Amino acid sequence: MAEQTIGFIGLGLIGGSIAKGLKRARPDISIMAYMRSRSRLEQAKRDGIVDIILDGVGQELAACDMVFLCTPVEYNAGYLKSIRPYLKPGAIITDVGSTKTSIHEEVLRLGMEHVFVGGHPMAGSEKTGYEHSTDHLLENAYYIITPAEGSTSEQVERVKQVAKLLGAIPMVLDYREHDRAVAAVSHLPHLAASCLVNLVKEADGPDETMKRIAAGGFKDITRIASSSPEMWEQICMANCGPISDILEQYIASLSQVLQEIRNRQERSIYRLLEESRDYRNSITDRAKGALEPDYSFSVDIVDEAGAISTLSVILAAKGINIKNIGINNNRERGEGALRITFYDEASLEAAWAQLAKYHYELFRQ
Repeated sequence: MAEQTIGFIGLGLIGGSIAKGLKRARPDISIMAYMRSRSRLEQAKRDGIVDIILDGVGQELAACDMVFLCTPVEYNAGYLKSIRPYLKPGAIITDVGSTKTSIHEEVLRLGMEHVFVGGHPMAGSEKTGYEHSTDHLLENAYYIITPAEGSTSEQVERVKQVAKLLGAIPMVLDYREHDRAVAAVSHLPHLAASCLVNLVKEADGPDETMKRIAAGGFKDITRIASSSPEMWEQICMANCGPISDILEQYIASLSQVLQEIRNRQERSIYRLLEESRDYRNSITDRAKGALEPDYSFSVDIVDEAGAISTLSVILAAKGINIKNIGINNNRERGEGALRITFYDEASLEAAWAQLAKYHYELFRQ
């Protein structure tokens, strides 16, 4: 990667993770950053991530080879015009927004298609803010690159090199195709999960039986409903066209299932479940998405004094850190009694191998 100085407008979870990843890979890179929270910028400087704290968009940006827009999606486009006067020849602007149409339309309106290459790192967390950013958040995550109409192959390659430096997997898409794809695989699932959670909340009785027994499939498919409502409101408004189109298709499919259930059409229901199972099994579980991957497995363990302590000691002896540990009260899918969560895939695999040596019965999620 040729870039020597990189600017950041916004340094939250994604911006902070990109900056940390770049500093890890290239400590010689100079990073300057601006965001509304001065205290977080000062923390980033103490961390050795930010070299120059900016008070706003100004002349200092003229030193940058690349500028990242990492603010919420509805604000990114607004910074284009203010940054434009300070771009030196050869410098480019990129963004990390999860919807692309609005910013590409603004780039075209401003005549900036020769200095802009869009981007969307498909990684994230339930948590937000610089304090939760990591230098490896984007590792093995798809990094979608959406060239503008005037983007050169050299400019696209520069953004690809940044993605590769972060350990991400670059993929080049037309911005319209990107927005249609994420509406289906990211935005609709968030809406569906939220609707399902609220449906259970409203259908539950005073004794909250549904809430108490909720586990297994329900918790898996609604985990994304724990995300930031502010962020997802913005995303839905920024991508309302593609989301509306895919929602119509989803509602139609649910209506069809409703009729098949009412009419007791066994074969139709079987085909639905069979086709969805086969397609779902063809999708990798290792790819990252808008939330952190769930590095968990469960263990069949007897509920007796010292059982959890023994397991913890076995893992601690190998230096394996546990992020969380809890009881599976609902084990309708054959899970073990104890669910253990780790910080990363390497820890999960090491723990699995270690417990297998002691003949624990283990279950993948």
